[in-house]
Amino acid sequence: MRIWCNQPNNATICATVHHERSKKLHFNQIQVVLFNPNLLVVVGFRKGMMGDPPKRFYCLCLHVIISMSLTDCLSRSSTGNVAFLDAPDAPVSNCPLRVKYSCFQSSVVHVQVLVSFDTGSTSVVFHKYWSCDPGHPRTRVVTLSFPDWLVYRPDWIIRGSDWVLSCLLRAWIGPDESTGPGRFPGTSVTVPLDIHSPLSRPFKQHQLCAKWDTDLLRRVGRDDMPQCLEENEVASLLSSIFASTGERYGIIKTLQPFRNEVLEGLRIKSIFYPWFAVSLWVLVEKPCSNHLCGLLFHIDAENNYATPTMFLTDTGKIHVQVHGDAGHSSAFLSSFKVPLHQWCRISLEILGRVAIISIACMEGQQKFVSTAEHVFGKNVMLDDTHGYFVIGGGKFTQGIEGYYGPATYYRIQGLPADQAEIHLPSVISKVNITGWFQSCENFKSELFLSATDHSLSVQRPSDSCLNTYTELLLNHSTVNSTEQCMFFETNPYRRHVAQLTKLLSQKYGRVNASAVGRIVYALVLRKISTAHSLDVITRMMPFLLQSGCLGDNRALHLSSVLYSGGFGVRRQPYKAWLLSLLAAQKDWRLALLRLGHMHHVGDLEVTPDRDLSYAYYINIARQTSMDQKNPSPHQTFVELIRLNDEETLEAQTNENDDLFYWLKLQARSGVAEAEQAMGRMLFWGQQGVSPDIQTAVKHYERGATKLHDPVSMYDYAIVLLTGQGVPKDVQRAVTFLKKAIEQGSVPAITALGWYYEQYEKDYEKAVHLWEEADAKGHPDAAMNLGVFYSQGLYPGQPVDQFEAYKYYLKSAQRGHLNGGIELADIWIHGIRGRVVRRPAEAVLWVKWASEQNGYLGTVLRNGLNAYFRGDWIMSLIYYLSAAESGFEAAQFNVAYLCELNSGSLDPALVTQCMLRYYNMSIQAQDPAPYALIRMGDLFCGEQALGRKEISDAAELYKQAALKNEPQGWYNLGLLVQSGESLPFSVLSELNLLHLHLSDRQTLLSTLYQRCRETNSTDAYLPCTLALFSAHLQSLQLHQDTAMKLIATVSAAVGALSFVFGLIKWRTTPLHQTSRSQTSASSQTQEEES
Repeated sequence: MRIWCNQPNNATICATVHHERSKKLHFNQIQVVLFNPNLLVVVGFRKGMMGDPPKRFYCLCLHVIISMSLTDCLSRSSTGNVAFLDAPDAPVSNCPLRVKYSCFQSSVVHVQVLVSFDTGSTSVVFHKYWSCDPGHPRTRVVTLSFPDWLVYRPDWIIRGSDWVLSCLLRAWIGPDESTGPGRFPGTSVTVPLDIHSPLSRPFKQHQLCAKWDTDLLRRVGRDDMPQCLEENEVASLLSSIFASTGERYGIIKTLQPFRNEVLEGLRIKSIFYPWFAVSLWVLVEKPCSNHLCGLLFHIDAENNYATPTMFLTDTGKIHVQVHGDAGHSSAFLSSFKVPLHQWCRISLEILGRVAIISIACMEGQQKFVSTAEHVFGKNVMLDDTHGYFVIGGGKFTQGIEGYYGPATYYRIQGLPADQAEIHLPSVISKVNITGWFQSCENFKSELFLSATDHSLSVQRPSDSCLNTYTELLLNHSTVNSTEQCMFFETNPYRRHVAQLTKLLSQKYGRVNASAVGRIVYALVLRKISTAHSLDVITRMMPFLLQSGCLGDNRALHLSSVLYSGGFGVRRQPYKAWLLSLLAAQKDWRLALLRLGHMHHVGDLEVTPDRDLSYAYYINIARQTSMDQKNPSPHQTFVELIRLNDEETLEAQTNENDDLFYWLKLQARSGVAEAEQAMGRMLFWGQQGVSPDIQTAVKHYERGATKLHDPVSMYDYAIVLLTGQGVPKDVQRAVTFLKKAIEQGSVPAITALGWYYEQYEKDYEKAVHLWEEADAKGHPDAAMNLGVFYSQGLYPGQPVDQFEAYKYYLKSAQRGHLNGGIELADIWIHGIRGRVVRRPAEAVLWVKWASEQNGYLGTVLRNGLNAYFRGDWIMSLIYYLSAAESGFEAAQFNVAYLCELNSGSLDPALVTQCMLRYYNMSIQAQDPAPYALIRMGDLFCGEQALGRKEISDAAELYKQAALKNEPQGWYNLGLLVQSGESLPFSVLSELNLLHLHLSDRQTLLSTLYQRCRETNSTDAYLPCTLALFSAHLQSLQLHQDTAMKLIATVSAAVGALSFVFGLIKWRTTPLHQTSRSQTSASSQTQEEES
């Protein structure tokens, strides 16, 4: 239900619109009261009132028409026309301007330049006017004199070069010199000018030298003048923590030449005799499973390893490799090994031909330091702007299983002196991964020791943990070790899990930690599903942490999002970050999504890092590609469903729903579309139906064999080719593909080409079919052609990455998942001389691919099913898991659930929930208009931020209005009606900039008119009422003129009525006399005859 309310000073119009599934509009109440010293009009319409409602409504419409007509009559007054023939694009000094004008009566032409500042103030910087006599159009040249502070950069003379928000060049015609613009419509013109920042403007070439006192003041105050920031020769390759799964994914960084000529000169001189250093923090969880694992390496434009390159070997040593000026590479091994489960700082310093590799590790208060030195026989070559750097795994090698910490590259200098001191970086200390590991290991050892001994009272070291996460806090508390042991024995959370482990071991024998973790997680969800408030989360959080410690990544992710959102627990961002890192390192998909999203948009504790975000997104994007090739019951098709979209909600079904049975009946009756829908829903798990591949294949087969439907024949052929849900039968698949092609199936053409490539090895035939399908717009065909060009398989053509890029781009734009992934891969690396690096766009493509993951779809479906069951807490938890992972629809649904259940939640939590997740939702490329409106409402009220943010609210309402959302236009009208001024940018994008200086009523009427023109049935009546109110206000403002006009019209109507009556009275006797004479004559003739 939406409430549209409009309350002007002298009129009140309210209507309540009930928006139910039936889409009906109920007109409950209209009340209009216009107060005037000489006129009182009251028009009402209410259900249950005596009398005929339509007559009263006609009366209301009559007054609307009269008010509109009066307003139009009062505004139709024009004194001439004016236009600019050659207006400048931006302020320039002494600019000639030709003004064309004509007047209908003696008037004055004005030309003015108005600037506005970000403080909200405005200033007139140029104003010229001249008289205008009636006659033909004329042209006059006016020299625009813009002030120097608006045109030039600040210098020793121009001290006040200001930041300007907007600049308007305008002209108008008025009756005298004091008349402003906007009073007479049609007689004014406004042109916005582009404004550059002060430091982007040109310097003014002054004709005179400065006086000695002016020059002295300039020298004294030169430090106060704006200057470019100093360029840092130290590059931060990573300032955060990266969880590495040990796969071929890493952080890709590129460096640009120095802007400073001195630094760039030093860099170029040191290419063949480099003097640099690099420092990297790592925490290795497991030994390298391959011969080499990437730590940090440099790849040049020819895809060769360049200087510097560091690998971790399978023996734990560090392999250092450099590229020499003679084209040969040199390498050496460190004498020390990298220990496991410890944060270590690895530093490499190359000074000419001398290389110094060192390691410094910390475990509690213990420190380990080791250094090795090597002298190369040839000069080392380094051009750090050539190619790219990688932290972790890459195209040619895998990364470590563990974590990468801050990495710093000193481009033209060695290690600073403070590197001799060993301190953990702040981000590593706050996240505290090693603290979790120590506490978790102690917990697991005690847990299974108690289960083995069938006793909860076990001896343990005094430094053992008491709670999975709070070990370190307890170690620093004043409680002694005996009290800590007693706390463990009496802690109900630990005791319950220990009892469960003991029971499982008694029933099944030896049990592993992961099995106990899965059972604990299932029990936690069952407990939450039976609760009626979020207080249960507070009690269940310790069990979630213990489940995560025992190896359940779902528990780690759920704990992370709860700590991040602050639901049921105090919001702890670093704790949430820790838990996500732990789950992501174990390759948990939703955790990878969450970290990718967090580093993409940033957080209060994390600055955005697109390259780090890409490293997470590309991992799950490629997993998504593999998951779609191997569908399972654990995956569900990702559907974008918002809980306020009732039409989409009504289309959801399940195996026991009437809609599903109806489709099933239609399919059995031979309806091809129904067979397609049944097969699609069952194969992918769409529209609420659980995945059932075997049953889906039966529908494909029935549609192909009995209905001869080309879509079903293609789908059936694909499962026959891949053996999904049916034994593989290649020849039968080819038969169905050819039959589908005969009926015009374009996907079947691509699939047949794939058959010729995979089974016949006939590349020419495959390429011919793919080119045919590509010409018809099929995304798979473009993807396959791109792969052939990339791998050099295209007949008669060499490897051509740029040609492959063009096909990948085409495939991605058509919606192909793998096409988007390969396009992102090219954009993150670039193609030398052909394709520039575009990391921002690359992140968006892999994000799009990642959000099609079937495991994410299962979480979304669970949230929707819980919503249908009325279990809003479980629905909130499922949607929260996806919302913190960056899925826009889930973010919207979390905020919407908080809004719907505001009575069951703390008001402060409701406000923060709506503010956080609606704000996340509107950051998407295509935000929901409802989210924009609700965020605007939060900015308008003071309960969200403690203050009103009218400009931000107007911006959000504007975005909703541009999406043809009537509520956006309506709320903009409410802002204007409440006395607020809309920003220039908002009016400009709404094409209403010409109304900025007009009267408020004109702008208000225009906004409500736009609201009514959105063609929304639900909004038509409220927008009409608001428009009627605006016209009533306008009528009241012009009441004197209106009364005179009404009196004149009434007098004219009365006079005309009198004249017509007199004429009728004068002509009536004549007609009567004529008729009487004619009648008498006829009677006489009859008598004579």
